[in-house]
Amino acid sequence: MHLLVPPRLGLAVGRGKGESSSGSDKLDAGMSGEPLLRPAALCSLLLCAAQVPLAWALTLRFGQHCPPLDRALLGWLFYDATVHFTLEGPFVYMSLMGTVAQSDNILASLWKEYGKADARWLYSDPNIVSLEILTVVLDGFLVLLLIHAIVKDKYYRHFVQITLCVCELYGGWMTFCPEWLIGSPNLNTSNWLYLWVYLAFFNMVWVLVPGLLLWQSWLSLKEMHQKRNETGKKSK
Repeated sequence: MHLLVPPRLGLAVGRGKGESSSGSDKLDAGMSGEPLLRPAALCSLLLCAAQVPLAWALTLRFGQHCPPLDRALLGWLFYDATVHFTLEGPFVYMSLMGTVAQSDNILASLWKEYGKADARWLYSDPNIVSLEILTVVLDGFLVLLLIHAIVKDKYYRHFVQITLCVCELYGGWMTFCPEWLIGSPNLNTSNWLYLWVYLAFFNMVWVLVPGLLLWQSWLSLKEMHQKRNETGKKSK
């Protein structure tokens, strides 16, 4: 999951030019001689990149009193929230009102570019739309709650963190596992941009970071348990 976003770990199973969904526009730019980084692709990448300084500015504003590790985590969470609400939220709206392919706005152009790698995002695939509704509503709420818990040092911080990470990983698995099971007809891996940037990089981020945060929660809970046991032994 997020061009960017959402949509998570997408290493397609051997689908190239000529094997993509009939409804999608999947010309192999490399084979046809067209440049891969066309203006639409560059604009989409720049739009996604522009969210990074916004997330960091919010981190500096709200996380100035947090430890360095928590500030780094807040940077990710603000970026995650920005993606959910400014990219995936409009995607859900466009998909419920029609399709991305029928929409004509700057965010539709971004999703149309991503749709060259995964056609399901163009035509309101029920599985994708269902997951994105859950992502925007539930994950979006959990991200904001976790930001609050970190900034205010709340006792429920790691409960929320674990729940959010599990939701993110579940979303990634359910985005691509059904597609793999039917032979990945909608995934286009005909060139490096679609495979390694759109599908792999932008989706692996939502696998790697939640995995690291789960590990952090594990270590923190373990440390709290050890401290409680040590305190109990000293009081006896």
